[in-house]
Amino acid sequence: MIKINDLSLEIKGKRLLSNINMEINDGEIVGFVGPNGSGKTLIMKCICGFINDYQGIITMDGIDVKNIQVKNMGIIIETPGFIPYYSGYNNLKILAQINNDCTNEEIITSMEDLGLSPYNKNPVKKYSLGMRQRLGVAQALMENKGTLILDEPFNGLDDEISQKLRQRLEAERKKQKTIIISSHNRFDIDYLCDRKYQIQKGRIVGTDDSLDYNLDKGSRGGSLSGDGVRPSFLTGVVD
Repeated sequence: MIKINDLSLEIKGKRLLSNINMEINDGEIVGFVGPNGSGKTLIMKCICGFINDYQGIITMDGIDVKNIQVKNMGIIIETPGFIPYYSGYNNLKILAQINNDCTNEEIITSMEDLGLSPYNKNPVKKYSLGMRQRLGVAQALMENKGTLILDEPFNGLDDEISQKLRQRLEAERKKQKTIIISSHNRFDIDYLCDRKYQIQKGRIVGTDDSLDYNLDKGSRGGSLSGDGVRPSFLTGVVD
């Protein structure tokens, strides 16, 4: 379980997060919704330990995350970075050797689940943005961590690959993993998540059935997509 108590963050005199409180249980997929700049990614960075100079307490299974040396997390936050002259498979292989926590079979399965061929010899520098995004998600999944923190994992994915990722995340949930995802697209959140938090200007402004997607329209950071548009994976499912 991840528990956040009174999380606030101020950088250079500017308040970026204010009084964030939430609990995220094992076996749950929890979604953060909100436009760019709302604070979704900052909350994730605090949970992961990428930002430590916040106020409040974040615990994982009762232990302050600031005191956890090696966190049991698979993480993708913002655009993933890889060695540009190595293939996707070789990048993941190097990371697996450093962390010593997954097999070749797990690397291959994670890549193929995201529509990437482990036998593609092209260097990552030739990958499209969507391919790099998929490789980052594959990296987070391959390590079989107990917690997954995925910031905009559906960015740049077509409908077919998005559906494969949804299926993989549903399978990970059945293993009682704790999963946090953020998305601009309300359908990704509504379809996958057991619980939802709407973030606006560094505050929680809605949860679950109280989400108001109209709040995000016209905000400085952009808007949530999905109003009046049904992604193809739902066609025939919710008619």
